[in-house]
Amino acid sequence: MAFRISGLDPAPFAHLHALSDAELSANGAVRVPIAQENAAPCRVSLDDACVGETVLLLNHTHQGADTPYRQQGPIFVRETTRRFEGANIIPPSMARRTLSLRGFDAGHMMVEADLVEGRDAAALIERFFENPSVAYIHAHYARRGCFAALVERA
Repeated sequence: MAFRISGLDPAPFAHLHALSDAELSANGAVRVPIAQENAAPCRVSLDDACVGETVLLLNHTHQGADTPYRQQGPIFVRETTRRFEGANIIPPSMARRTLSLRGFDAGHMMVEADLVEGRDAAALIERFFENPSVAYIHAHYARRGCFAALVERA
C-alpha cells in the first residue's frame, strides 16, 4: 500500500528565525547550536541538522483534535523552506532511529501502535494501512517520544 510522509510546513516557523533570543524565550522557544551529528532531527526537512548549524527548539501541537490523544511536544526546526514530501520513502532522520508508529482513525482515536526500526518502517506503515480504520499515522522518535512526521495514504 502506497504511503506519503510529509515534513511540517515551514511557513509558520519562518518568522521565528529572525527573532532575538529574548523574543524566542518569550515565545517558549530557544536557539540551539548543533555540536554533534544526528542530534537534532528537523521536522520540516526530516533530516538531521549539521554540526555547526543552529536550529530552533520549540513546542508544537501535532495532534490538535479534541480527544484523549490531543498532544504537543518539543520539535527542532531548521531555517529552511525545503519541506520533505516523499511517497514510499522513509526520510533520513526517521530511517536512522527507532520509531513509535501510531495509527489513528477518522475520529482521531488511536487504533494501531507499534515500535519499529526506522529503516524497516515501510512494512509496518503498509500493515497499518491494511486496516481500513487507520486514516493516518503519526511517527514519533521512540527514545524521546517526540513527534517526527505525519504519514498518510498516497
